[in-house]
Amino acid sequence: MAQKKRERPNILVHRNAGTGKTTMASALAEATNLRHINVGDLVKEKNLHDGWDEEFDCYVINEDLVCDELEDLMEEGGNIVDHHGCDFFPERWFDRIVVLQTDNSVLYDRLTKRGYTGKKLSNNIECEIFQVLLEEAKDSYQEDIVTAVRSDSIDDINRNVSALTDWIRSWSTLS
Repeated sequence: MAQKKRERPNILVHRNAGTGKTTMASALAEATNLRHINVGDLVKEKNLHDGWDEEFDCYVINEDLVCDELEDLMEEGGNIVDHHGCDFFPERWFDRIVVLQTDNSVLYDRLTKRGYTGKKLSNNIECEIFQVLLEEAKDSYQEDIVTAVRSDSIDDINRNVSALTDWIRSWSTLS
């Protein structure tokens, strides 16, 4: 388990687009008074990218710039980071990795409502089918801090927020 030198833990909410990362991270931040950091928004606001990827219709994130931008906040603790990638973040930053899992038909509907088509749509669905991002999390962090949870409905999100709020309270009393 990560060292508990911070007063409050850092959590990464991880998975591909449409799984409810931002919804859950926002609700958890509100319930716990932790800081919500949406990496996609941060990249846009602070220009932490290397241009636009036409094929996937998104920014090409400059991982070094993102890590430099977040370093002090992460050392301080008390952050909920919301992002679809995890392997470039330093392992020492996180005390819990939450990997959201969404039924493929639910995910397909969410992504098509967002206007995803072609390769961007198929890539996200394939990542979910083959559990690519769960494996990435398990390969990048100690398995005992990686937790996979369902994220098909608002009820799922509420259960996840409740369980994580309890975990945060227990983490704070143990540190």
